[in-house]
Amino acid sequence: MLEAFIALAQKKAPRGLARLADSGVVQAEVARAEAGLGAARAYLHETLASIYAGAVAEAPIDVEKRARVRLAATHAIHGAVAVAGATYRAAGVDAIFPGGAFERRFRDMHTLSQQIQARGAHLEAVGQLLLGMPPEPFL
Repeated sequence: MLEAFIALAQKKAPRGLARLADSGVVQAEVARAEAGLGAARAYLHETLASIYAGAVAEAPIDVEKRARVRLAATHAIHGAVAVAGATYRAAGVDAIFPGGAFERRFRDMHTLSQQIQARGAHLEAVGQLLLGMPPEPFL
C-alpha cells in the first residue's frame, strides 16, 4: 500500500492544491511509514534468523524464544496495519474504489490483524516473561 500511495502522491493534486508529493506533511508521513515498516521487518527477520541459527532438530524452541517470535510477529503486523490505515486515509477518495490499489489491500491487512498471531494479548504475555513472571507456555 505504501508503494501504491507513493505512486499516487507523485501524480495526485487535489483540486486547487499542489501534488500530494509536494506536501511536507505527506513527505514526513511517507518517511515515517517507510522507517516503521523497515524496522518491523528487520526486527522480525533478525529474531527469526537468530532463533533458527540456534535451533536443533531434536528439540522444540523454548518459551523465551517462542515469546520473541510472537513479539516480533505481532509488532510487524501492528506496524503494517498502522501503515495501511495511514496510506488509506492519505489516498483520499482514490482508496475506496473496488479493484484499486488500496481497497483490497486495506481489507486484506485488516483481515490479517484479526488472526491469532496479531492478538494484543501476546504483548502482555511477553511483557510478563520479560518482567520475570513466566506466563503459561505458548502453544
